[in-house]
Amino acid sequence: MRSLVAAVLALLTLWSVPAAAWWEYGHHTIGAVAQANIRPATRAEIARLLRAQRQLGTPDCPVRSLEEAAYWPDCLRKDSWRWAYTFPWHFQTMPICKPFDPKANCANGNCVSAQIERNRRILADRSLPDAQRLEALAFLAHFVGDIHMPLHSGDNEDAGGNGVKAAYGIAGGTNLHAIWDGLETERAISSAEAPLVRRYPAAERAALAGGSVADWGRESWQLARTIYGRAFGREDPCTGGPAPARVVWTDRAIEQSLPDARRRIVQGGLRLAGLLDEALGPTGRVVPGRSSPYSGRQP
Repeated sequence: MRSLVAAVLALLTLWSVPAAAWWEYGHHTIGAVAQANIRPATRAEIARLLRAQRQLGTPDCPVRSLEEAAYWPDCLRKDSWRWAYTFPWHFQTMPICKPFDPKANCANGNCVSAQIERNRRILADRSLPDAQRLEALAFLAHFVGDIHMPLHSGDNEDAGGNGVKAAYGIAGGTNLHAIWDGLETERAISSAEAPLVRRYPAAERAALAGGSVADWGRESWQLARTIYGRAFGREDPCTGGPAPARVVWTDRAIEQSLPDARRRIVQGGLRLAGLLDEALGPTGRVVPGRSSPYSGRQP
């Protein structure tokens, strides 16, 4: 009994630490969905680029597969002395109670939407060294995942929910961001009736993928409004008085949110597959000044 209590307390301690988006399982799943849906030629080019992983100089953060690449930028957090300049690239939060602005909070390109486009262009440029393109592949795979995490696009001026103390069902000691980063999403992935990692038919891909990077951020921002509403226990989180400093993510909220989490993971994987096919296809090299179809249409 003592060991069980100690294990539970240790788990709650881990939950209380602000997490990186989607945790490892979520990013791996997005990478795996993309891997299952890219073209054979894209898969072969990724395998070739992966051979340059030693040149990244990150032996504690290996990049031996697209799944590992999709998590690599979070693994780098342990070496902040070297990589801290990349940390603002993971998010682009905008208050849920103000109009959405796809260009806000992105000074000098230091935000997730700008870094998706930057790394896509680096990856597509075959004149660059393989190690540089592999680094771009990892950042691109990760940031496509990050922009699909709702609390990396919308917040209530509380650091994407990190400032909202929360209980997950009966278990306390966490915050709203960590719930949606991992606890809700890991349950959504593991409890899905049909496996999320599979080859999706063209009709499903058409329904789930597409849109611009700005569209993806707007979708996450809109879902963030729903998340705050469920956490606050009211339909509109922007009315009904001040936001609570502590919330309970109820069993009802957990069940309501499982389809949302699954959809964002699958959309992230399919949209990543589209970007990779575009960047690594036969005409992948980017013409200076020309944007991807994914990023060119602004709302």
